[in-house]
This record gives sequence, structure tokens and C-alpha cells, in this order.
Amino acid sequence: MHHAPADAAREAPLHLWRHARLATLDGAAPWGWVERGALLTRGQDIAWVGEESALPAGLAPEQEHDLGGALVTPGVVDCHTHLVYGGDRAAEFEQRLLGASYEDIARAGGGIRATVAATRAASNEQLFARAAARARVLMAEGVTTLEVKSGYGLAAEHESRCLAVARRLGHELPLAVRTTSLAAHALPPEYAGNADDYIAAACTWLAEQHAQGLVDAVDAFCERIGFTLAQTERVFQAAQRLGLPVKLHAEQLSDMGGAQLAARYGALSCDHLEHLSADGIAAMAGAGTVAVLLPGAYYFLRETKLPPVAALRAAGVPIAIATDHNPGSSPTLSPLLMLHMACTFFRLTPEEAWRGLTVNGARALGLADRGVLRAGSRADFAVWDAEHPREMAYRFGHHPCRRVVFGGTERTTP
Repeated sequence: MHHAPADAAREAPLHLWRHARLATLDGAAPWGWVERGALLTRGQDIAWVGEESALPAGLAPEQEHDLGGALVTPGVVDCHTHLVYGGDRAAEFEQRLLGASYEDIARAGGGIRATVAATRAASNEQLFARAAARARVLMAEGVTTLEVKSGYGLAAEHESRCLAVARRLGHELPLAVRTTSLAAHALPPEYAGNADDYIAAACTWLAEQHAQGLVDAVDAFCERIGFTLAQTERVFQAAQRLGLPVKLHAEQLSDMGGAQLAARYGALSCDHLEHLSADGIAAMAGAGTVAVLLPGAYYFLRETKLPPVAALRAAGVPIAIATDHNPGSSPTLSPLLMLHMACTFFRLTPEEAWRGLTVNGARALGLADRGVLRAGSRADFAVWDAEHPREMAYRFGHHPCRRVVFGGTERTTP
């Protein structure tokens, strides 16, 4: 029986996408560039990629698509978002600029508590409608795979609701969605002063979420204002018992040694990393853990300490970038703006930034079947009004995405 999917793939119609300039991001050559390229897709997968002049003979594609010399890249992978939540924090943004401190706002019930209250108060339909609207904005910039974290419910029922809404996005939109349980995001009001008991509760919820098929990975916020190393390790142990991979919000505001802990558990990624140490880099390199840089939060919080990009590069740690869309510190819905900011703030090259939004973003989600244009990969790709992908890193505030193919089918956003 396990041969049936391959047989079905052979029977799927062959489509030819021709007259394109391809940035395949496959292999070591710059950009994996193919100047006069073509792709063959069969069903959801890429069957062949290369120079159009080298197309295999004797083909009879069911459909041929002339891309008019346009630029084609892999579909964008946004590997770190908090897309499901209620309310927003625009009023707090204004209050801070009028002189209120973060502590003043928190004491008045603001900050993450405000988002938790709004998320708990929202219906499933309201949460879905708002998250779907955000997802469509990301999709308009070429996103084909999206990660969504929980972490604004902070109670068994509400964490499960948020994960279920994220799952529904992937069922109802032409978009691949990976879900991450982030109950260890902050301490909810009912557990004030009792973080250990909260972590114990969150670990039991994780088992229930896993049994319901709601979770692909597990994350935590290891920080002075988040959870300790010991509490984070308890979350990782719970994930390990369930066979779930882990990720970590690490070294954003201080060096807690979270990256080393995450690496010991074979983490898919460590994210933020402004305060990452040499020991943390070495541990990540040894574990094959991806460094996910989040320039939107760096910018919004007016951080001044840059993540150690040169040292990550020298150690061979794969670098991804993502929007980190969330209401408190990165309310952006533009992966292309993050591409630009990764180059301007973090000094990534345009190709490094593009690999960060594609192949390394996929790797940060444990997905080896996307993020490059190569035979055998998913047929997820974006068609751009540009000569070269470095133009999207250079410009900001432009909307050059013309067409998106998702799983071999041209996407029309519902």
C-alpha cells in the first residue's frame, strides 16, 4: 500500500512552466541561477528544473505556462509567527511614545496580559477571521509555508483553541501551516508568583494537544522576564517524551544559556539571539540548529545589540529570517520588509537573506521538501516583477509578487 502515493504522482498531469529566470537557491553556485529556465511539475511536486534548452525530449505536458521572462524563486517560508490572537496593542504603542513606561502599562493590565485577555474573550470564529486576514497579507508577498505559535491563551482550553485555529488556516487557505505550542510564553494572571506550577500544568496540556493532533513542535521563552533554564528544560523533557521537536526564544534580552540547552535537545531552531555567546554558537553548530533572526522585533523594540551574524556565518550555522508577527513587538506582515531589514540592520547579503526566507526557514521547521527549486521538492514557487531577487532586498514598500504556485497549482487567494 505504501507505493500508492508514488503511483498516484506518476499519473498526475505534467505541467511545464517555461520562459523564466530561476533563482533555485539549490547548490553552491550563486543563487542557484538559471538564466533561461523552465520547471516541470507533476501533481504537487517539481519533476525537473533546468535550462529550457535542456528540457527532456518527448514530453507531452498537459498544460504549458509561459512566464514571460519573469523571475521565479522558491515560495517564501515564514518560520516564526504568533498569528493567532485577539485585539491589538496600538494604544500602548502610543502611550509609550507619550512617556508611559512598560511597567506603567503592565500595571494597568496592558502588555501581554491585554493580549491574553482579548484572545480568551474572542470566539473561535473571530480568532480565525483575524488570523486568516493576516495570513492573506503574508500570502500576497509569496508566503507558501507559515509557522504559527500559540502562547496568548495561557490556559488549557485557550491554548488548544489557538492551535486549532492555526490548523484550520492550513485546511481552508492554500497555505501550509505548521503549529507550535508556546504555552511557556508568559505567566498568566491566575498563576502569578507560581511559575513552577504553571510549567507543570503546561506540560500536561501539551500531552492533550499532541493527542488531538494540534502540535508540530514546542517552543518556550527562556528569559529573565520569561522562564528559567530549569523550567524550560521541563518543557523540553515533556516534548521529548511525546516525540515532538523543540525550538526556543533564546538570548533576546540577555544571555541565559538557552541556546546551549536547546542544542542539547536537538532543537530545530533558536530564535532572536541578539545576546548569543560563542558557547551558544558552538552548541548550535554541533546540533545543526538553525539561527532564526527577527529584524522586525529588533527594530520595533529599538534594540542596539546586533546578533552575532559574522560568528554564526563562520561557524556554519544556517541563518533564517522571519516576520515574528505579533501584537507586542513585531506587528509587521511583510516578509519582504524583513528581507530588507536583515540586510540593512544585520548586514546579511541579499542571497543570505533570501536563503533565510526559503531553504533555511524550511529547515527551521524541520521541512526538507521545500525552500529550493529542485526535482523532488514541493512545487511551491513565487513569480516576481523583478530582474533579480536582490531587488527585493534592496527595495522596501514595493509589492512585486505577481503569481504564486502552491503545490503545483496557481493560487488564487480566497
